[in-house]
Amino acid sequence: MAKPDEPEAGKPSAVTRRGFLKGAGAVLSSGVVAGAEVLEAAQTSAGPKILGPGSVPITLRINGVSKSVNVEPRFTLLEVLRDELALTGAKKVCDRAACGACTVIVGDKAAYACAVLAIEAQGKEITTVEGLAPQGQLHAIQQAFVENDAQQCGYCTPGFVVACKAFLDKHPNPTEAQIKKGLGGNLCRCGTYAGITRAVLQVGRQKKGGKTNA
Repeated sequence: MAKPDEPEAGKPSAVTRRGFLKGAGAVLSSGVVAGAEVLEAAQTSAGPKILGPGSVPITLRINGVSKSVNVEPRFTLLEVLRDELALTGAKKVCDRAACGACTVIVGDKAAYACAVLAIEAQGKEITTVEGLAPQGQLHAIQQAFVENDAQQCGYCTPGFVVACKAFLDKHPNPTEAQIKKGLGGNLCRCGTYAGITRAVLQVGRQKKGGKTNA
């Protein structure tokens, strides 16, 4: 009589459950070993240094000040700003790079902080809404938001203010059409778009007349 794991004479060979499990176990084990060997070889090679998965030291230049923190490479710039540095102006709303509530300026471009890894922002000047009024005096854009009733619940406001700053830096005297297109990446659930547009137009006129350094 054939053993449980052996096919009977004259019958086609078939894979038994026990044989399958033995083979699968061997494959998985070899994969784990091979993966560990590959990772170890990569870490000791002359190629790019592998960071993580644990915390690593990084330095960010934020609002003109260098900040050093230890974070995991997977952390976003938004998480580091809010949770590690207590800069809570940028809001975590959609966390999918869709609403713009977390907008900051990285280099000279507006960026969603929830879509940028903190470790990738090193070496670049980062401006948050806190950096627009460091001494407590409202920035021209912030003042214009107040004067034109361009804020309501406030969740989108910091991101919009920063986005307006980045936009006006590139378009100092924009048209209404340019404003609508240039700020299309920021959403306001309260619907204060008209007030925001008026605020940007106001600052644009001030900049043209030399009345502000916004």
